[in-house]
Amino acid sequence: MPDAVFDYETCLLACARGEQPALRRLYQQESSRLLGVALRIVRDKAVAEDIVHDAFIKIWNGAAGFDPQKGSARGWVYSVTRHLALNAVRSNAREVPLGEEHETGEHTDTFEYQARSGRIYSCLEQLDPARRNCILHAYVDGYSHSEIAHRLGTPLGTVKAWIKRSLAALRECMA
Repeated sequence: MPDAVFDYETCLLACARGEQPALRRLYQQESSRLLGVALRIVRDKAVAEDIVHDAFIKIWNGAAGFDPQKGSARGWVYSVTRHLALNAVRSNAREVPLGEEHETGEHTDTFEYQARSGRIYSCLEQLDPARRNCILHAYVDGYSHSEIAHRLGTPLGTVKAWIKRSLAALRECMA
């Protein structure tokens, strides 16, 4: 649970002015939780640590671009980290290792992966557009449920239910 008295917005404004102690305070406040977020997404501690490092660099360099009208300062910090982690997963998914299995012709796993990844697009197309947008906002854009609800003008409970049901439908379609 975050410290209730920590003022994320003031901290980001100080970062935007180049005040290094503000970045240090933000790091002390959130780095362990951000590492947890990145680790859940990339499932590799070394990669997650790199992502958190990169996130704080991006936060430092982009703090002036934070707009409190678009969401909370804490949410912005988390979305920077989620975006970097999701980008790392997407980048790794595109890499096809060329190892012994390619030399011997045993590459059925790669073909199966490519076939399954192509299937996700047709499964997404089967979802209602509003529900598909919720899934894409959550898992591609990295938005929180409350950010999605705000963007779509839909109650938070509805967004959570749509995402839960849509994930179940995608699992079923991919099986």
